[in-house]
Amino acid sequence: MELLKLTPEEADLGIRADAWLAAELDISRSAAAILLESGSVTSLGKPVKKNEKVKAALYEVTRPDPKPLDTLPENIPLDIVYEDAHLLVVNKPRGMVVHPAAGNETGTLVNALLYHCGDSLSGINGVIRPGIVHRIDKDTSGLLIVAKSDEAHRGLAEQIKVHSFDRFYECLAFGNFKEEKGTLSYPIGRHPVDRKRMAVVADGRDATTHFEVLSSFPSVPATHLRLKLETGRTHQIRVHLSHIGHPVIGDPVYSNRASEKVFPDFKGQCLHARSIGFVHPVTGEHLSFESELPDYFKELLHRAANKYNK
Repeated sequence: MELLKLTPEEADLGIRADAWLAAELDISRSAAAILLESGSVTSLGKPVKKNEKVKAALYEVTRPDPKPLDTLPENIPLDIVYEDAHLLVVNKPRGMVVHPAAGNETGTLVNALLYHCGDSLSGINGVIRPGIVHRIDKDTSGLLIVAKSDEAHRGLAEQIKVHSFDRFYECLAFGNFKEEKGTLSYPIGRHPVDRKRMAVVADGRDATTHFEVLSSFPSVPATHLRLKLETGRTHQIRVHLSHIGHPVIGDPVYSNRASEKVFPDFKGQCLHARSIGFVHPVTGEHLSFESELPDYFKELLHRAANKYNK
């Protein structure tokens, strides 16, 4: 059993307890509901109900020990950028799912990690996501950190929580930008109608994305962007860019009719986790890593440049 003590941030106050807990522990909302309904979450000495609103108080979460893992190890090649006894940094290819889920029980990053690491993965995220500290979407490529121990997992998760964890992305976005640099600060939560999607909503969690234009292709029209995450909400970059009318090229969920006409043969968002920087949770050393743009991204940039120059 593990006891966690959580204190909500001001932006979290008033959010439903199950939604807040899911975000804090990086678990599904249904998994958070199970914890709440079992009485494993208390505040001021009383069990917290899943539909309660989060208050300015200390919350204690008792998490059960991980169950035996049913997910099978698979000998899937990994592009490992860095590895030591405590963690590893993986360059995930586009199209690979991070952890098993309905319809994707095999061939995931977790299956590959189980084969590579054996028992040396943190158990904080339970049986489905061992070692997974943060995620990137199936069709997003790039750098991802994996924790081998609970100590490393807790240290990395804390850095993400206090926004001291540097994450830079690059994408090809629809349209052209008036400003060379800017900041997108819009709250993100579940879409009010389509619960599988995220959206900018008034009662969502604070989310901030900084962007910088690297190159523009007016006649396409498209823009090559560099983005820095200040927060890490689900689908944050994709939702923010779609909200301002510049969805990521190829995004199957957040595109608009105009953006779908640009490179209509390209499916799956052109978004790459380019670089990452953090303090090693055990040694205290600052580490940073960068991933080269993958071939699919270079090809789209080449096509955009050729189309623009015609």
